[in-house]
Amino acid sequence: MSEAEFDFDLFVIGGGSGGVRAARIAATHGAKVGLAEEYRMGGTCVIRGCVPKKYMVYASDYGHKLKEAEAYGWNIQTGVFDFRTFMQRMHDEVSRLSGLYYKGQTSASVEVFEDHAALLGPNSIHLTKTGRTVTAKKILIAVGGTPWHPSAAEMPGVELTIDSNQIFELTELPKKMVIAGGGYIAVEFAHIFAGLGVETTLIYRGDKVLRSFDEDIRDQVQAGILAAGINFITETVIERVDKSADAASPLLVTLSNGDALSADTVFLALGRKPMTDGLGLGKAGVELGAGGEIRVDDWSRTNVPSIWAVGDVTGRVELTPVALREGHAFADTEFGQTAWKMVHTDIATAVFVQPEVGTVGLTEAEAREAYGDVDIYKTEFRPMKNALNGSGERVFMKLIVKPADQKVIGVHLVGPEAGEMIQMLGICVKAGLTKQQFDETCAVHPTMAEEIVTMRTKWQPTAV
Repeated sequence: MSEAEFDFDLFVIGGGSGGVRAARIAATHGAKVGLAEEYRMGGTCVIRGCVPKKYMVYASDYGHKLKEAEAYGWNIQTGVFDFRTFMQRMHDEVSRLSGLYYKGQTSASVEVFEDHAALLGPNSIHLTKTGRTVTAKKILIAVGGTPWHPSAAEMPGVELTIDSNQIFELTELPKKMVIAGGGYIAVEFAHIFAGLGVETTLIYRGDKVLRSFDEDIRDQVQAGILAAGINFITETVIERVDKSADAASPLLVTLSNGDALSADTVFLALGRKPMTDGLGLGKAGVELGAGGEIRVDDWSRTNVPSIWAVGDVTGRVELTPVALREGHAFADTEFGQTAWKMVHTDIATAVFVQPEVGTVGLTEAEAREAYGDVDIYKTEFRPMKNALNGSGERVFMKLIVKPADQKVIGVHLVGPEAGEMIQMLGICVKAGLTKQQFDETCAVHPTMAEEIVTMRTKWQPTAV
Protein backbone atom coordinates (compact mmCIF):
# COMPACT_ATOMS: atom_id res chain seq x y z
CA MET A 1 0.00 0.00 0.00
CA SER A 2 1.46 3.38 -1.01
CA GLU A 3 1.62 6.27 1.45
CA ALA A 4 -1.17 8.11 -0.39
CA GLU A 5 -3.54 5.18 0.13
CA PHE A 6 -3.51 5.37 3.93
CA ASP A 7 -6.42 7.11 5.67
CA PHE A 8 -4.07 8.57 8.28
CA ASP A 9 -0.39 9.27 8.71
CA LEU A 10 -0.83 8.33 12.37
CA PHE A 11 -3.60 6.57 14.24
CA VAL A 12 -3.47 6.60 18.05
CA ILE A 13 -5.33 4.03 20.13
CA GLY A 14 -5.98 5.52 23.57
CA GLY A 15 -6.91 9.03 24.70
CA GLY A 16 -4.84 9.19 27.87
CA SER A 17 -1.84 11.36 28.64
CA GLY A 18 0.62 9.75 26.24
CA GLY A 19 -1.86 9.31 23.42
CA VAL A 20 -3.27 12.83 23.36
CA ARG A 21 0.17 14.39 23.62
CA ALA A 22 1.50 12.30 20.74
CA ALA A 23 -1.56 12.98 18.58
CA ARG A 24 -1.56 16.72 19.16
CA ILE A 25 2.18 17.15 18.58
CA ALA A 26 2.14 14.98 15.45
CA ALA A 27 -0.77 17.03 14.10
CA THR A 28 1.08 20.30 14.72
CA HIS A 29 3.95 18.83 12.67
CA GLY A 30 1.52 18.47 9.77
CA ALA A 31 0.52 14.82 10.10
CA LYS A 32 -3.04 13.66 9.43
CA VAL A 33 -3.97 12.06 12.75
CA GLY A 34 -6.84 9.94 14.02
CA LEU A 35 -7.39 8.93 17.65
CA ALA A 36 -9.78 6.41 19.20
CA GLU A 37 -10.84 6.52 22.85
CA GLU A 38 -13.72 4.29 23.94
CA TYR A 39 -14.38 5.75 27.39
CA ARG A 40 -13.58 9.40 28.19
CA MET A 41 -10.76 11.57 26.97
CA GLY A 42 -7.99 12.07 29.50
CA GLY A 43 -7.24 8.49 30.50
CA THR A 44 -6.58 7.04 33.93
CA CYS A 45 -4.79 10.09 35.34
CA VAL A 46 -7.52 12.60 34.60
CA ILE A 47 -10.61 10.41 34.91
CA ARG A 48 -9.85 7.81 37.59
CA GLY A 49 -6.34 8.39 38.88
CA CYS A 50 -3.98 11.21 39.76
CA VAL A 51 -6.36 14.16 39.41
CA PRO A 52 -9.45 12.95 41.31
CA LYS A 53 -7.19 11.22 43.84
CA LYS A 54 -5.36 14.50 44.55
CA TYR A 55 -8.70 16.23 45.15
CA MET A 56 -9.54 13.49 47.63
CA VAL A 57 -6.18 14.05 49.32
CA TYR A 58 -7.01 17.75 49.67
CA ALA A 59 -10.45 16.95 51.11
CA SER A 60 -8.93 14.55 53.62
CA ASP A 61 -6.20 16.98 54.63
CA TYR A 62 -8.68 19.77 55.35
CA GLY A 63 -9.91 17.76 58.33
CA HIS A 64 -6.43 17.96 59.85
CA LYS A 65 -6.10 21.63 58.97
CA LEU A 66 -9.30 22.55 60.80
CA LYS A 67 -7.94 21.02 64.01
CA GLU A 68 -4.55 22.69 63.54
CA ALA A 69 -6.19 26.07 62.93
CA GLU A 70 -7.73 26.06 66.41
CA ALA A 71 -4.24 26.04 67.91
CA TYR A 72 -3.52 29.23 65.97
CA GLY A 73 -6.47 31.05 67.47
CA TRP A 74 -9.18 30.33 64.91
CA ASN A 75 -12.61 29.57 66.35
CA ILE A 76 -13.69 26.64 64.18
CA GLN A 77 -17.12 25.19 64.83
CA THR A 78 -17.31 21.49 64.12
CA GLY A 79 -18.94 20.78 60.79
CA VAL A 80 -19.94 17.65 58.94
CA PHE A 81 -18.09 16.58 55.83
CA ASP A 82 -20.55 16.37 52.91
CA PHE A 83 -19.16 13.51 50.85
CA ARG A 84 -21.83 13.73 48.15
CA THR A 85 -21.23 17.43 47.53
CA PHE A 86 -17.49 16.90 47.38
CA MET A 87 -17.75 13.98 44.96
CA GLN A 88 -20.12 15.89 42.68
CA ARG A 89 -17.81 18.90 42.53
CA MET A 90 -14.81 16.63 41.92
CA HIS A 91 -16.57 14.83 39.05
CA ASP A 92 -17.66 18.15 37.57
CA GLU A 93 -14.02 19.23 37.46
CA VAL A 94 -12.94 15.90 35.95
CA SER A 95 -15.58 16.33 33.24
CA ARG A 96 -14.32 19.85 32.54
CA LEU A 97 -10.75 18.59 32.17
CA SER A 98 -11.86 15.71 29.95
CA GLY A 99 -13.62 18.22 27.71
CA LEU A 100 -10.45 20.28 27.48
CA TYR A 101 -8.52 17.20 26.40
CA TYR A 102 -11.10 16.57 23.69
CA LYS A 103 -11.03 20.19 22.55
CA GLY A 104 -7.24 20.13 22.47
CA GLN A 105 -7.37 17.29 19.97
CA THR A 106 -10.01 18.76 17.67
CA SER A 107 -8.33 22.18 17.79
CA ALA A 108 -5.16 20.51 16.49
CA SER A 109 -7.22 18.91 13.66
CA VAL A 110 -7.03 15.40 15.15
CA GLU A 111 -10.03 13.32 14.10
CA VAL A 112 -11.41 11.75 17.28
CA PHE A 113 -13.39 8.50 17.32
CA GLU A 114 -15.32 7.75 20.51
CA ASP A 115 -15.00 4.06 19.86
CA HIS A 116 -13.11 0.89 20.75
CA ALA A 117 -10.25 0.26 18.34
CA ALA A 118 -8.52 -3.05 17.61
CA LEU A 119 -5.79 -3.97 15.16
CA LEU A 120 -6.55 -6.05 12.11
CA GLY A 121 -2.96 -5.97 10.90
CA PRO A 122 0.16 -3.81 10.97
CA ASN A 123 -1.62 -0.89 9.26
CA SER A 124 -5.34 -1.58 9.77
CA ILE A 125 -7.63 -0.63 12.66
CA HIS A 126 -11.21 -1.80 13.23
CA LEU A 127 -13.61 0.54 15.06
CA THR A 128 -16.08 -1.65 16.94
CA LYS A 129 -19.14 0.58 17.32
CA THR A 130 -19.30 1.80 13.74
CA GLY A 131 -17.84 -1.29 12.13
CA ARG A 132 -15.53 0.96 10.14
CA THR A 133 -12.00 -0.06 9.18
CA VAL A 134 -9.33 2.62 8.78
CA THR A 135 -5.69 2.42 7.74
CA ALA A 136 -2.64 4.29 8.96
CA LYS A 137 0.99 4.44 7.95
CA LYS A 138 1.96 4.48 11.63
CA ILE A 139 0.03 3.31 14.69
CA LEU A 140 0.65 4.29 18.30
CA ILE A 141 -0.82 2.24 21.15
CA ALA A 142 -1.33 4.25 24.33
CA VAL A 143 -4.14 2.46 26.16
CA GLY A 144 -2.52 2.46 29.61
CA GLY A 145 -3.21 -0.05 32.35
CA THR A 146 -6.09 -1.35 34.44
CA PRO A 147 -6.41 -2.61 38.04
CA TRP A 148 -5.41 -6.22 38.67
CA HIS A 149 -7.42 -8.36 41.02
CA PRO A 150 -7.52 -12.08 41.78
CA SER A 151 -10.04 -14.45 40.28
CA ALA A 152 -13.04 -15.78 42.20
CA ALA A 153 -11.17 -19.06 42.62
CA GLU A 154 -8.21 -17.27 44.18
CA MET A 155 -10.34 -15.03 46.38
CA PRO A 156 -13.97 -16.13 46.88
CA GLY A 157 -16.18 -13.07 47.13
CA VAL A 158 -13.89 -10.87 45.03
CA GLU A 159 -17.02 -9.58 43.24
CA LEU A 160 -17.98 -7.87 46.53
CA THR A 161 -14.84 -5.72 46.44
CA ILE A 162 -14.01 -2.52 44.57
CA ASP A 163 -10.83 -1.43 42.77
CA SER A 164 -9.04 1.84 41.99
CA ASN A 165 -11.51 2.65 39.20
CA GLN A 166 -14.60 2.05 41.31
CA ILE A 167 -13.25 3.96 44.32
CA PHE A 168 -14.15 7.17 42.50
CA GLU A 169 -17.72 5.98 41.97
CA LEU A 170 -18.63 5.82 45.68
CA THR A 171 -21.77 7.78 46.49
CA GLU A 172 -21.63 7.40 50.27
CA LEU A 173 -18.67 7.75 52.60
CA PRO A 174 -17.87 4.29 54.02
CA LYS A 175 -17.91 3.79 57.76
CA LYS A 176 -15.48 0.85 57.87
CA MET A 177 -13.09 0.19 55.01
CA VAL A 178 -10.57 -2.60 54.48
CA ILE A 179 -7.82 -1.87 51.94
CA ALA A 180 -5.54 -4.60 50.58
CA GLY A 181 -2.14 -3.63 49.19
CA GLY A 182 1.14 -1.94 50.05
CA GLY A 183 1.87 0.19 46.99
CA TYR A 184 1.32 3.88 46.54
CA ILE A 185 -2.39 3.55 45.68
CA ALA A 186 -3.12 1.54 48.83
CA VAL A 187 -1.22 3.79 51.23
CA GLU A 188 -2.54 7.00 49.67
CA PHE A 189 -6.16 5.92 49.96
CA ALA A 190 -5.64 4.57 53.47
CA HIS A 191 -4.60 8.09 54.50
CA ILE A 192 -7.42 9.69 52.49
CA PHE A 193 -10.22 7.70 54.10
CA ALA A 194 -8.72 7.75 57.58
CA GLY A 195 -8.51 11.54 57.23
CA LEU A 196 -12.19 11.65 56.26
CA GLY A 197 -13.09 9.86 59.48
CA VAL A 198 -13.48 6.36 58.08
CA GLU A 199 -12.39 3.45 60.27
CA THR A 200 -9.66 2.17 57.99
CA THR A 201 -7.69 -1.09 57.99
CA LEU A 202 -4.74 -1.70 55.67
CA ILE A 203 -3.78 -5.30 54.87
CA TYR A 204 -0.40 -6.04 53.30
CA ARG A 205 1.30 -9.34 52.50
CA GLY A 206 4.79 -7.95 53.18
CA ASP A 207 6.34 -6.53 56.32
CA LYS A 208 6.85 -2.99 55.02
CA VAL A 209 4.95 -0.87 52.48
CA LEU A 210 6.28 0.82 49.30
CA ARG A 211 8.55 -1.92 48.05
CA SER A 212 11.41 -0.55 45.88
CA PHE A 213 11.50 2.79 47.75
CA ASP A 214 14.41 3.80 49.97
CA GLU A 215 14.31 1.93 53.28
CA ASP A 216 14.25 5.13 55.34
CA ILE A 217 11.25 6.35 53.35
CA ARG A 218 9.48 3.04 53.89
CA ASP A 219 10.07 3.30 57.64
CA GLN A 220 8.81 6.89 57.71
CA VAL A 221 5.66 6.06 55.78
CA GLN A 222 5.01 3.01 57.93
CA ALA A 223 5.25 5.16 61.05
CA GLY A 224 2.91 7.69 59.44
CA ILE A 225 0.32 5.01 58.76
CA LEU A 226 0.21 4.11 62.43
CA ALA A 227 0.21 7.77 63.50
CA ALA A 228 -2.82 8.38 61.28
CA GLY A 229 -4.80 5.83 63.30
CA ILE A 230 -4.95 3.31 60.48
CA ASN A 231 -5.24 -0.29 61.63
CA PHE A 232 -2.27 -1.88 59.85
CA ILE A 233 -1.94 -5.66 59.50
CA THR A 234 1.18 -7.01 57.81
CA GLU A 235 2.31 -10.39 56.46
CA THR A 236 -1.21 -11.52 55.67
CA VAL A 237 -3.66 -11.42 52.77
CA ILE A 238 -7.41 -11.53 52.27
CA GLU A 239 -8.54 -15.11 51.78
CA ARG A 240 -12.23 -14.48 51.15
CA VAL A 241 -14.99 -11.90 51.43
CA ASP A 242 -18.52 -12.90 52.43
CA LYS A 243 -21.78 -11.10 52.99
CA SER A 244 -22.89 -10.79 56.59
CA ALA A 245 -26.21 -10.14 58.29
CA ASP A 246 -24.91 -6.92 59.87
CA ALA A 247 -26.54 -4.04 57.96
CA ALA A 248 -23.94 -1.56 59.25
CA SER A 249 -21.00 -3.76 58.22
CA PRO A 250 -22.39 -6.05 55.52
CA LEU A 251 -19.07 -7.65 54.56
CA LEU A 252 -16.98 -10.17 56.46
CA VAL A 253 -13.31 -10.32 55.48
CA THR A 254 -11.36 -13.46 56.36
CA LEU A 255 -7.57 -13.14 56.50
CA SER A 256 -4.90 -15.76 55.97
CA ASN A 257 -3.70 -15.28 59.56
CA GLY A 258 -7.06 -16.52 60.82
CA ASP A 259 -8.50 -13.12 61.76
CA ALA A 260 -11.85 -11.84 60.50
CA LEU A 261 -12.82 -8.20 59.96
CA SER A 262 -16.18 -6.56 59.40
CA ALA A 263 -16.49 -3.77 56.84
CA ASP A 264 -18.92 -2.05 54.50
CA THR A 265 -16.30 -1.50 51.77
CA VAL A 266 -13.35 -3.67 50.71
CA PHE A 267 -10.91 -1.96 48.35
CA LEU A 268 -8.30 -4.01 46.47
CA ALA A 269 -5.20 -2.06 45.45
CA LEU A 270 -3.08 -5.03 44.41
CA GLY A 271 -1.33 -3.57 41.41
CA ARG A 272 -2.11 -2.85 37.78
CA LYS A 273 -1.65 -4.65 34.48
CA PRO A 274 -1.29 -3.44 30.87
CA MET A 275 -4.67 -3.11 29.17
CA THR A 276 -3.81 -5.16 26.10
CA ASP A 277 -6.81 -7.51 25.98
CA GLY A 278 -9.02 -7.00 22.94
CA LEU A 279 -6.53 -4.90 20.99
CA GLY A 280 -5.88 -7.45 18.26
CA LEU A 281 -2.17 -7.38 18.93
CA GLY A 282 -1.78 -11.00 17.81
CA LYS A 283 -3.27 -10.19 14.40
CA ALA A 284 -0.64 -7.52 13.90
CA GLY A 285 2.18 -9.71 15.27
CA VAL A 286 3.03 -7.40 18.19
CA GLU A 287 5.17 -9.12 20.83
CA LEU A 288 4.21 -9.03 24.50
CA GLY A 289 6.31 -9.48 27.62
CA ALA A 290 5.68 -11.93 30.45
CA GLY A 291 3.36 -9.50 32.23
CA GLY A 292 1.29 -8.77 29.14
CA GLU A 293 3.12 -5.52 28.43
CA ILE A 294 3.92 -4.45 24.89
CA ARG A 295 7.65 -4.90 24.33
CA VAL A 296 9.33 -1.78 22.97
CA ASP A 297 12.86 -0.45 22.50
CA ASP A 298 14.25 2.86 23.77
CA TRP A 299 12.44 4.67 20.95
CA SER A 300 9.05 3.10 21.84
CA ARG A 301 9.17 0.90 18.72
CA THR A 302 7.57 -2.54 18.82
CA ASN A 303 8.82 -5.48 16.78
CA VAL A 304 6.37 -4.43 14.04
CA PRO A 305 7.92 -1.54 12.02
CA SER A 306 4.64 0.39 11.71
CA ILE A 307 3.59 0.15 15.38
CA TRP A 308 4.82 2.01 18.49
CA ALA A 309 3.61 2.03 22.10
CA VAL A 310 4.00 4.49 24.99
CA GLY A 311 2.88 4.79 28.60
CA ASP A 312 1.77 2.19 31.12
CA VAL A 313 0.93 -0.38 28.45
CA THR A 314 4.69 -0.85 27.93
CA GLY A 315 5.34 -1.60 31.62
CA ARG A 316 8.40 0.68 31.73
CA VAL A 317 7.80 3.49 34.24
CA GLU A 318 4.10 3.82 35.07
CA LEU A 319 3.83 7.56 35.65
CA THR A 320 1.74 10.13 33.80
CA PRO A 321 4.61 12.56 33.09
CA VAL A 322 6.64 9.67 31.64
CA ALA A 323 3.81 8.78 29.24
CA LEU A 324 3.57 12.43 28.22
CA ARG A 325 7.26 12.66 27.41
CA GLU A 326 7.30 9.30 25.61
CA GLY A 327 4.38 10.42 23.45
CA HIS A 328 5.99 13.79 22.74
CA ALA A 329 9.33 12.18 21.87
CA PHE A 330 7.62 9.75 19.49
CA ALA A 331 5.77 12.55 17.68
CA ASP A 332 8.83 14.79 17.36
CA THR A 333 11.01 11.91 16.18
CA GLU A 334 8.60 10.45 13.64
CA PHE A 335 6.91 13.62 12.37
CA GLY A 336 8.97 16.61 13.49
CA GLN A 337 12.45 15.73 12.24
CA THR A 338 13.77 16.16 15.79
CA ALA A 339 14.87 12.79 17.14
CA TRP A 340 14.92 12.41 20.91
CA LYS A 341 13.85 9.78 23.41
CA MET A 342 12.70 9.60 26.99
CA VAL A 343 15.52 8.67 29.36
CA HIS A 344 14.06 6.54 32.14
CA THR A 345 16.48 7.51 34.90
CA ASP A 346 16.41 10.14 37.65
CA ILE A 347 12.63 10.56 37.41
CA ALA A 348 11.25 12.55 40.32
CA THR A 349 8.01 11.25 41.80
CA ALA A 350 5.71 11.82 44.75
CA VAL A 351 3.48 9.63 46.88
CA PHE A 352 0.57 11.59 48.32
CA VAL A 353 0.43 10.05 51.73
CA GLN A 354 0.09 12.48 54.63
CA PRO A 355 2.72 13.85 54.95
CA GLU A 356 3.86 13.46 51.35
CA VAL A 357 6.82 11.53 49.96
CA GLY A 358 9.11 12.97 47.30
CA THR A 359 11.94 10.98 45.77
CA VAL A 360 14.38 11.15 42.87
CA GLY A 361 17.45 9.16 41.90
CA LEU A 362 18.87 6.07 43.54
CA THR A 363 17.86 4.55 46.85
CA GLU A 364 20.65 3.96 49.35
CA ALA A 365 20.64 0.23 48.57
CA GLU A 366 20.85 0.88 44.81
CA ALA A 367 23.63 3.41 45.30
CA ARG A 368 25.71 1.05 47.44
CA GLU A 369 25.24 -1.73 44.91
CA ALA A 370 26.36 0.56 42.08
CA TYR A 371 29.21 2.44 43.78
CA GLY A 372 30.11 0.66 47.00
CA ASP A 373 30.55 3.23 49.75
CA VAL A 374 28.39 6.33 49.47
CA ASP A 375 28.02 9.44 51.62
CA ILE A 376 24.67 9.79 53.37
CA TYR A 377 23.27 13.00 54.78
CA LYS A 378 19.94 12.96 56.55
CA THR A 379 17.91 14.95 59.01
CA GLU A 380 14.62 14.66 60.83
CA PHE A 381 12.87 17.56 62.54
CA ARG A 382 9.55 19.04 63.55
CA PRO A 383 8.45 21.71 61.05
CA MET A 384 8.02 25.21 62.37
CA LYS A 385 4.22 25.33 62.06
CA ASN A 386 3.87 22.30 64.32
CA ALA A 387 5.48 24.14 67.23
CA LEU A 388 2.12 25.78 67.95
CA ASN A 389 -0.52 23.44 66.56
CA GLY A 390 0.44 20.41 68.64
CA SER A 391 0.94 18.08 65.69
CA GLY A 392 3.60 15.42 66.13
CA GLU A 393 4.17 15.22 62.36
CA ARG A 394 7.84 15.43 61.44
CA VAL A 395 9.91 16.03 58.32
CA PHE A 396 12.59 13.67 57.02
CA MET A 397 15.23 14.50 54.40
CA LYS A 398 18.01 12.39 52.93
CA LEU A 399 20.76 13.04 50.40
CA ILE A 400 22.84 10.27 48.81
CA VAL A 401 26.20 11.40 47.43
CA LYS A 402 28.74 9.57 45.28
CA PRO A 403 32.14 10.07 46.99
CA ALA A 404 34.27 10.02 43.81
CA ASP A 405 32.81 13.20 42.32
CA GLN A 406 30.42 14.34 45.09
CA LYS A 407 27.41 14.20 42.76
CA VAL A 408 24.05 14.01 44.52
CA ILE A 409 22.58 10.79 43.13
CA GLY A 410 19.51 10.44 45.34
CA VAL A 411 17.15 12.69 47.29
CA HIS A 412 14.36 11.33 49.48
CA LEU A 413 11.88 13.44 51.43
CA VAL A 414 8.90 12.96 53.71
CA GLY A 415 7.01 16.07 54.76
CA PRO A 416 4.36 18.61 53.78
CA GLU A 417 4.64 19.66 50.12
CA ALA A 418 7.41 17.11 49.48
CA GLY A 419 5.99 16.68 45.99
CA GLU A 420 6.57 20.35 45.23
CA MET A 421 10.12 20.26 46.59
CA ILE A 422 11.14 17.10 44.75
CA GLN A 423 10.19 18.62 41.38
CA MET A 424 12.86 21.30 41.83
CA LEU A 425 15.35 18.86 43.30
CA GLY A 426 14.75 16.57 40.34
CA ILE A 427 16.32 19.27 38.14
CA CYS A 428 19.39 19.30 40.37
CA VAL A 429 19.86 15.53 40.28
CA LYS A 430 19.19 15.34 36.55
CA ALA A 431 21.78 18.07 35.98
CA GLY A 432 24.37 16.18 38.04
CA LEU A 433 24.89 18.87 40.68
CA THR A 434 27.33 18.14 43.48
CA LYS A 435 26.98 18.30 47.24
CA GLN A 436 29.32 21.31 47.19
CA GLN A 437 26.93 23.13 44.87
CA PHE A 438 24.06 22.32 47.22
CA ASP A 439 26.19 23.66 50.12
CA GLU A 440 27.02 26.85 48.20
CA THR A 441 23.34 27.62 47.66
CA CYS A 442 21.99 30.21 50.08
CA ALA A 443 19.07 28.99 52.17
CA VAL A 444 15.59 30.52 52.18
CA HIS A 445 14.66 31.12 55.82
CA PRO A 446 12.46 30.11 57.55
CA THR A 447 11.42 27.18 55.37
CA MET A 448 11.54 23.40 55.55
CA ALA A 449 13.39 23.27 52.24
CA GLU A 450 16.39 25.19 53.60
CA GLU A 451 17.51 22.01 55.33
CA ILE A 452 18.38 20.57 51.90
CA VAL A 453 21.26 23.06 51.55
CA THR A 454 22.35 23.16 55.19
CA MET A 455 23.06 19.47 55.89
CA ARG A 456 26.80 19.28 56.55
CA THR A 457 27.38 16.22 58.73
CA LYS A 458 27.64 12.79 57.16
CA TRP A 459 25.39 10.21 58.71
CA GLN A 460 27.14 7.36 60.47
CA PRO A 461 25.28 4.13 61.30
CA THR A 462 24.96 3.38 64.99
CA ALA A 463 27.40 0.68 66.09
CA VAL A 464 25.69 -2.52 67.18
